[in-house]
Amino acid sequence: MLGKIRKKMIAAEIGPIKQVETVVCPICERVIPKPQMDAHHLIPKSKGGKSTEYLHRICHRQIHALFNETELARKLNTAESLKEHPDMQRFIAWVKTKPDSFYQRTSKSDRIKKSD
Repeated sequence: MLGKIRKKMIAAEIGPIKQVETVVCPICERVIPKPQMDAHHLIPKSKGGKSTEYLHRICHRQIHALFNETELARKLNTAESLKEHPDMQRFIAWVKTKPDSFYQRTSKSDRIKKSD
């Protein structure tokens, strides 16, 4: 049988049980595992943006593969506007069939390569 002081010391070492906070990607609406979490500037920093939102890494990379910073700053500066774009809708339909921890490298679209 443990004494009161020892019980308190053990409880202090373990600490309170922390709730695991789940973050849902506003683009694909899937839970984001901690290693797949990327912060996305809704308006690019180079265009004066400050606020960020957490996205799946694959969703974040797809956004930057499809759109340049000017497009993101002017038209596509909310999760809703990004989700409405036809190219993103195709991507979202595809990625929703994958597990939450799924990641695949993304390459820039031909449209972006030509504008660079």
